[in-house]
Amino acid sequence: MGDMLSLSDFERAAQARLPGSTWDFLQGGSGAESTVAANRAAFDRRVLLPRVLVDVTKPDLGTALLGDPVRAPIAIAPMAYHRLVHPEGEVATARAASGCGLPFVVSMFASRTLADITAATTAPVWLQLYWLRRRDALADLVARAEAAGVRALVLTVDAPRVATRLRDLRSGFTLPPGVTAANVDPAAMAVARTGESGSSIQSHSREQFDATITWADLAWLRGTTRLPVLLKGILTAADARLAVDHGVAGIVVSNHGGRQLDSAIAALDALAEIVAEVAEAVPVFVDGGVRRGTDVLKALALGADAVLLGRPVLHGLAVAGAEGVTGVLSTLREELEEAMVLSGAPRLTDIGAALVR
Repeated sequence: MGDMLSLSDFERAAQARLPGSTWDFLQGGSGAESTVAANRAAFDRRVLLPRVLVDVTKPDLGTALLGDPVRAPIAIAPMAYHRLVHPEGEVATARAASGCGLPFVVSMFASRTLADITAATTAPVWLQLYWLRRRDALADLVARAEAAGVRALVLTVDAPRVATRLRDLRSGFTLPPGVTAANVDPAAMAVARTGESGSSIQSHSREQFDATITWADLAWLRGTTRLPVLLKGILTAADARLAVDHGVAGIVVSNHGGRQLDSAIAALDALAEIVAEVAEAVPVFVDGGVRRGTDVLKALALGADAVLLGRPVLHGLAVAGAEGVTGVLSTLREELEEAMVLSGAPRLTDIGAALVR
């Protein structure tokens, strides 16, 4: 992997290795994919304002997320079915997270069991959830997560159903044989392999996701677990305030990587307003469009406690399994360290709003 010098290098190499329908499933967004583009553009139009004549000889990226020490303000975002791109799937991703000392947010639709995933890492594991119609199945999954050593739950709230993704419809994407949601009742997942109306993933969401839930339902989920519950998919200060008022332990500012509501605000553009509203109460994370260390620095300067990294992790996994994911995470961390040093902000506590415009 000596020629993998940036996250873009991993992306190009992954595309060359993966079938076209799988690549489109990973990369695609909803509708015209305008939100996918907006996420990236939000980083590109912001600039950094470095300070000089600062002692930067001892940069320190270490921090604590939800009480656990980590080596950088970076976590792996939840993404389904890692075995689509590598036979070891989430276990390989977990080994890389462990070696890099970074949290891994495991998708509810992971293709390896929670027990196997948590056994492969000493770094924190959080579990992402969708709200299923069958609350007994959801409660059972939460109980198994606790037993496996999961440290937090991350409820996705921007997906009462999966949006139309034209790339998947055009390719006829379905899950290949042997790739299943290893932690969800197989009966609940059967529709995901039928290839009926819409894409297979879209059909599954309409059958199994509960579109009736409201803020009042959060009390039930919080009552099923001793784990902190975060909400992922918040894009307004008003919803962030409601989340805090309903007892959540953290917020992920996210538009689902541009895969849900097309024309939604870029996550980075929504960040500062949400931070101003709730950052004194709960940690705030952001995802969507992160591709460089300077992107991480910009997000931190706008008030994020950490970023979640999505598609590039799967690019690394496709290229070289755990070693590829390690390469992606290490590259991003090294780029962040360099950006902090060159900005005159060698510690995370040195990073503030004055650094970005």
